[in-house]
Amino acid sequence: MILNQCILYATGLCFTFAYDDLSFKANASQSPLVLDLRNEYEANRALDRNKATCMRTADIGTRALHKTTWWKVDLGGVYSIYDINIVFKNYEQFENRQRGRFAGFSLYVSISGNINNSTLCYKDGPQLPPLNFTKTCVEYGRYVIFYNERKDEVGYPEGYQYYTMNTELCEVIVKGCKNPHVFGTECNISCPVTCKYKTCHIQTGACLDCDSGVYGSYCNLSCPANCKHNTCSTPNGTCFSCKPGFRGLYCRTKCADGWHGVNCSQQCVGHCKDGAVCNHVTGGCGKGCDAGWTGNTCESQCKNGTYGNDCTNKCNGHCLNDSPCNKQTGNCDRGCSPGYTDSDCSKECPPYYFGVNCNNECSGHCDKNLPCDHVSGLCHSGCQDGYMDKFFVEYSMHSWKLWKALFFAMSSKMQHDM
Repeated sequence: MILNQCILYATGLCFTFAYDDLSFKANASQSPLVLDLRNEYEANRALDRNKATCMRTADIGTRALHKTTWWKVDLGGVYSIYDINIVFKNYEQFENRQRGRFAGFSLYVSISGNINNSTLCYKDGPQLPPLNFTKTCVEYGRYVIFYNERKDEVGYPEGYQYYTMNTELCEVIVKGCKNPHVFGTECNISCPVTCKYKTCHIQTGACLDCDSGVYGSYCNLSCPANCKHNTCSTPNGTCFSCKPGFRGLYCRTKCADGWHGVNCSQQCVGHCKDGAVCNHVTGGCGKGCDAGWTGNTCESQCKNGTYGNDCTNKCNGHCLNDSPCNKQTGNCDRGCSPGYTDSDCSKECPPYYFGVNCNNECSGHCDKNLPCDHVSGLCHSGCQDGYMDKFFVEYSMHSWKLWKALFFAMSSKMQHDM
């Protein structure tokens, strides 16, 4: 049913509708139920477009068994709702009493039908409502719920009926668009394709929400480039959070020098080469690490046996007692192993010198006047005539002492046996 269409019912009443009539002959339910053997007051009576037939619930009130009442219509699908019109039951000369019965009611729109997960569209009070009531309620939903209560512990405004009262709704007309992707009084204008789920405000066509990457009333503006997950606030484009390395409402400001990461909350390690500032996004050092450091953010010291920028150099392996070389310079801070010299112990002792720090001079009696071993001082080429290697001499002396001891031992035993 569209704007300016007039539907004439058997009662002679003419209803003119803007937007579609979403609730006509839909399914309804209510509580508490009244004894109704002839089904005169069933919930669907409020949806037949006949003001002479009304639904009715059992009494509620401070002196009644029940304290709350509700009536609910299932529209049969999730639609774009514009307004809700309720025609309450009137009795001649009892209009104020009837207004007092309905006073304080609430209207909800729901997708699930559960009032606890519904959107409150209207809360009546403290003035008494008219018996023909219309409320603009721009929402998306499948269910419209009428709710009222009269509880013992509550004080009610003047004019409210609260001892005992029933609810009688003669007509509930929910107007809107049956097609959730259109807007306008004739429900014939398509929502912008950029709207999330292609749903929009039933009057203006403004998007209710935007897909990722866009914002604005019609979702036609791009979110700032550094919004995390490319999402931003639909109304104004502010970022919910920033990509690593950026900050600010629109995430346009880089992290200050020395900081990086999410919300610029991580401090750079501080070992970038030549004192360079780390990357504001990753914390990495684009030019590499200072001598003695390695890792994506130059956070790790070189392992033993390596040194220099990014730990790419290997120690010479001649530091004293196998101690590690300096991780920045490669020098042997504790000195060199016997036979080696220089700051990094990379050089052998010069010819004719040997030992720790090359402080020992060769004997000068190696065969053919060749240099001695740079570590031990031995003559690997042999000795000149008339000289023996000191180690051979030491071995010979040791052997002589053993033979001498053995000879005396055998001599003593022979004398004893005699």
